[in-house]
Amino acid sequence: MATTVTTSTDGKTWGGGNEPMGISYGKMMMWFFIVSDALTFTGFLAAYGFSRFKFIETWPVADEVFTHFPFMHGVSAPMYYVALMTFILIFSSVTMVLAVDAGHQMKKNKVILYMFLTIIGGLIFVGSQAWEWKNFIKGEYGAVETKGGSILQFVKNDAKHTRVALADFAANTPTERTQDTRSKGVWFFGESTLPTYTVEQITEGFKVHPDVLVRTEVIDPTTKHKKVLSREESLERMKTAHYVVEGANLTRNEYGSKLFADFFFFITGFHGFHVFSGVVINILIFFNVLLGTYERRGSYEMVEKVGLYWHFVDLVWVFVFTFFYLV
Repeated sequence: MATTVTTSTDGKTWGGGNEPMGISYGKMMMWFFIVSDALTFTGFLAAYGFSRFKFIETWPVADEVFTHFPFMHGVSAPMYYVALMTFILIFSSVTMVLAVDAGHQMKKNKVILYMFLTIIGGLIFVGSQAWEWKNFIKGEYGAVETKGGSILQFVKNDAKHTRVALADFAANTPTERTQDTRSKGVWFFGESTLPTYTVEQITEGFKVHPDVLVRTEVIDPTTKHKKVLSREESLERMKTAHYVVEGANLTRNEYGSKLFADFFFFITGFHGFHVFSGVVINILIFFNVLLGTYERRGSYEMVEKVGLYWHFVDLVWVFVFTFFYLV
């Protein structure tokens, strides 16, 4: 006896239709991607949290690291620009919501306007992050690294223990230095850019400036600030100076633990790549809106799909901002 199988005649992918849980296949796949990407960011931030907890005594203080603001050279503005970046990114999420809503109402001109504002917000955020990276890499005050790998910073001998830059007290003694490169026959070795000053110049300058003290990277549990050594302790500690550190990279960090710099570059860079990708996708969708592609289709679902991705990268930044800057 032959068995007859009844199939759907409405062109759906399977009998239940191609819209499980009431959403289209495309939006469902976007949700799958968002969930998997969220797990990736969760792993990164969990690793950051564990590392910070283990090295909590030497972890840099965000208020002392992110103090720059454009066109305000020499003015300490802790966290101001980071807060502005965050506001701009969250505002771009609002304009994306308005673009999606305008698409539901088939209002092409409003979709164009709000998507344009979203793209501008994303570009400002990516540019701001690049500017922040530049300042973090360049550094502001400089420090020295001891033979044991600890970081020594310098402060004034006053009540506030104001930070002092290496240039303010380093001795101006002539020195001859050469940078090791592979072209000079140092096998499989290339030295990074030489610091502005040598350890000897820093040490000699420190000796003749009694108003300068050494501040360690260790946080005093009672004061919640970095521990400042006495003048005698500072002179003794300077005997262990081994390398001058300016700025931050993957091997050294003038602000404290190098793990902070490693996580900062990796996690904010990974998130920045997501934002940049979102901007590129938004631009492609924006031009399709201009050309009337979705108007002819009778649906702006593509705007809604890219909107889901944009809201996701905004939400991730809230967690990155909290972990790196607020906690």
